[in-house]
Amino acid sequence: MTRPKTLFITGVSSGFGHALATQALAAGHRVVGTMRNEADLQAFQALSADNAHGVMLDVTDFARIDSVVAQTEATFGPVDVLVNNAGYGHEGIFEESPLEEMRRQFDVNVFGAVAVTKAFLPFFRQRRAGHILNITSMGGTITMPGIAYYCGSKFALEGISDTLSKELQPFNIFVTAVAPGSFRTDWAGRSMQRTARSIADYNESFDPVRKAREDKNGKQLGDPQKAAQAMLQIIDSATPPAHLLLGSDALALVREKLQRASSEIDQWEALTRSTDHRP
Repeated sequence: MTRPKTLFITGVSSGFGHALATQALAAGHRVVGTMRNEADLQAFQALSADNAHGVMLDVTDFARIDSVVAQTEATFGPVDVLVNNAGYGHEGIFEESPLEEMRRQFDVNVFGAVAVTKAFLPFFRQRRAGHILNITSMGGTITMPGIAYYCGSKFALEGISDTLSKELQPFNIFVTAVAPGSFRTDWAGRSMQRTARSIADYNESFDPVRKAREDKNGKQLGDPQKAAQAMLQIIDSATPPAHLLLGSDALALVREKLQRASSEIDQWEALTRSTDHRP
């Protein structure tokens, strides 16, 4: 580690946020973490009297975000790393899932991350320094049945992250989209919002998928503590990547998706080229 840094991590009560916060504190960093209830705030601050600082914030409370970020900078000094981790998974057949559930998914996973990032950017840009980690998912590149809203939100955050990395490069501000595979977090457990089944036509194709996802919970391949250690390495890097996959399952599935996409592009290349204007 080159020097202790100050990290602002959204959603430190569980999952990757909690794992990264604990590993960062153990490494000597200062962590300002957000949560939504007082009990979680007290538990988080008990991790370190000097370096763990809790902030009550729901990332969909857009009217408060600017003031919370300004107060954080004023109280704790310059934030070096923003980690947009707060999020959740929605599972449901597209046709069965109400539109309001999609709005909620995007409010948390996309608009929340965007709003917090916007609040920090003036400080980062003024200092010509900063690193933003957006926790996306392998579901931001691949897709699976029953998580259309979730994948849509992560595809959106991937695109925003990649574009932002190019916009901020002149100011020495790095953006890394961190895309985990299946890890032993609460994503598929209590954090998962599931839409009730209602259309029998999907029973045969989807019910086994839902059951397999539930059965796999707690037995996933990925270790959140190792993911946190990987993220700390990225934070310490002088040249961090714009995109980082975590987990061998993510690596295999994303590679397979990219290979299929490349083959399909080749298959339809002639038709693709046929649409060019020719004098």
